Amino acid sequence: MNAYVTGATIKQLRERQNLTQAELAAQIGVSSKTVSKWETAKGLPDIALLQPLAQALNISLIELMNGQQIRNQNVSANMLRSKFYVCPVCGNVIHSVGSSVISCCGITLPAMEAEDEDEAHSLCIEKVEDEYFLTLPHPMTKSHFISFVAFVTCDRVQLVKFYPEGNAETRLPLRGKGMLYWYCNHHGLYKRKL
Repeated sequence: MNAYVTGATIKQLRERQNLTQAELAAQIGVSSKTVSKWETAKGLPDIALLQPLAQALNISLIELMNGQQIRNQNVSANMLRSKFYVCPVCGNVIHSVGSSVISCCGITLPAMEAEDEDEAHSLCIEKVEDEYFLTLPHPMTKSHFISFVAFVTCDRVQLVKFYPEGNAETRLPLRGKGMLYWYCNHHGLYKRKL
């Protein structure tokens, strides 16, 4: 049971939906005393009740467990607000445009904060005809490697996945100006304006 599902969160979300404790209880099949116990921190919902509780409160299960309601107010998202998420369990790389709640392998993933490149994580860029040839002189061992490189422009993202013991190099088509990102599995996300 995730400790982020608190009585205060349940009460706040219930009141936002203009539901009484009895109305919420009826929707999920428990007594109003049970809802009262949750809201006064004298008990927590059973894990089997989390999904019905989230539905009754009109939010996602991730939002309920996180304690925050996430709504995207920007209908036309901006690619330059790209966020990258990397699962520490399976290595899955997830891209979103703007803020999101992302979960993989049962873990809520934080958005990676990109840092400017440093000496140990520098990127070599060479223009070859109509492409950029990117090389990362970085160790590519089983335990320490560059996981991906991504080129984000105003209208698209191109992501190239790298694997341990391979070469950290790729070619990307010249597509105007944008931001290059690359991720080291030990040190995090790096960026360079292109």
